[in-house]
Amino acid sequence: MRYLCLFYIDQTLADAASKEEWAEIDRESHASNEELKRSGHYLASNALADPKTAKTLRVRAGKASWTDGPFAETKEHLGGFLLIEAKSLAEAMEIAERDSLARMGAIEVRETAGF
Repeated sequence: MRYLCLFYIDQTLADAASKEEWAEIDRESHASNEELKRSGHYLASNALADPKTAKTLRVRAGKASWTDGPFAETKEHLGGFLLIEAKSLAEAMEIAERDSLARMGAIEVRETAGF
């Protein structure tokens, strides 16, 4: 089964982190992705640009409306994703627990719909 791990970044934690801490997280993240590739779990991943670059579309009564920024005002913002192959939700959760980005916010693990 495929699982999408959504990385939510707490901007307060991100801003407080040193350049060295971010460099360590980057190294650990790259190493983790390489290990996931070797184990056959890795499918895709990508970081996202600053939420200030986002545009949100809503269509109501056939009319498109665009707003600046992410969909919801929250303390955390979507910072990236990791798409993995795992035997179960439990295995996907174990994989997410090993990711260093969890220190900067939260990781949501969700099974894909399998279109």
